[in-house]
Amino acid sequence: MNLLASRSSRMKASEIRELLKLLDQPDIISFAGGIPDPSLFPAQAIGDAYQAVLGGKEAGVALQYQVSEGYLPLRKWLAAYMGKLGVQCDEGNIFITSGSQQALDYLGKLFLSPGDTALVTWPTYLGALQAFNAYEPRYDRLNPAGGNMTPEAYRAAAAANGGKVKFAYLVPDFANPTGNTLDVKQREAVLDLAGELDIAVIEDAAYRALRYDGVGVPPILALDCARSGGIDNARTLYCGSFSKILSPGMRVGWVCASRHVVEKLVLMKQASDLHSPSINQMVMHRVADTIFDAQVEKLIGAYRKRRDALLGALEANMPDGISWSRPEGGMFVWLTLPESVDATELLARSVKEARVAFVPGNAFYADGTGRNTLRMSFTLADDRAVNEGVPRLAKLLRG
Repeated sequence: MNLLASRSSRMKASEIRELLKLLDQPDIISFAGGIPDPSLFPAQAIGDAYQAVLGGKEAGVALQYQVSEGYLPLRKWLAAYMGKLGVQCDEGNIFITSGSQQALDYLGKLFLSPGDTALVTWPTYLGALQAFNAYEPRYDRLNPAGGNMTPEAYRAAAAANGGKVKFAYLVPDFANPTGNTLDVKQREAVLDLAGELDIAVIEDAAYRALRYDGVGVPPILALDCARSGGIDNARTLYCGSFSKILSPGMRVGWVCASRHVVEKLVLMKQASDLHSPSINQMVMHRVADTIFDAQVEKLIGAYRKRRDALLGALEANMPDGISWSRPEGGMFVWLTLPESVDATELLARSVKEARVAFVPGNAFYADGTGRNTLRMSFTLADDRAVNEGVPRLAKLLRG
């Protein structure tokens, strides 16, 4: 063990991955895993696409090596998709990854030297912290709603740690873990700060398509393109994923960014895994091209009902002193408990006494604070889970 690189000390097990093991216990009611409902996967369409690809003249291409940038028809489809979001680009601005988690790892590798500073929200997506930790950064707090430090203060704090501020990372739509969404003014404020610091912005858009209420907000990348004169001048890097809509198991994500960034990411891909699986990209293209919009509508109909059921159960059962987010989309509701309650200790009691699981909130804080918070996911929460699980948890909180 004394031969390991210093970065290995920053690698920690995901509390969420560990909690997913509880799903194997049939008597546990779990609000823990932020995963899509497998019963809603378009399994037939995906199966048909695999058969079509392997049964036709494309079989050789599907089973062969692929260019590192990704399968060209899929990249063109994604460029058109981004255009619908207000980002004018072409396939040269699209880079295919093995899930958006790989994109975060690559971007951490691209930007961070040991001691550099990454700006993240308090709380933020745990998987991003895990991806960035291997590159030994320091974290500072990003407050899109207001109250950020001055650029000079951010720079001074970074320099005192021997590095520079390199990027701001955030999930602007239905954030994991809070479910919150940034409005246009808040997104513009992030771009203002990034411009003053001359840093990149990493926009994690994993949940963007899952909007149940309200009006969509332009991606940060779209706002950046409007300011900068086009995507090749933009500082924002958009990380997208098919995992929440079509299939997480196929591991297909993408980065939409300037060509300069894409060229660097391609070099990383060549040194890492050469390319994402050819057959999965080809199948994803066929499925997305035929049923993407219909699948989004199907998920919205199902998940909206589950979100409403969870919010209703929290309103009906939770004791005074507890508050929660009311997300317009996504997969998560964020609870804030009284300061005296430690959610990690509560989880141990909840699993043992109430047979209910959730994710303690401190896992999502770069500094380990937020111990009186927790995350609940509603995507797998059927009527039984909500009607039995929430009252059990509320009873435990009442003491």
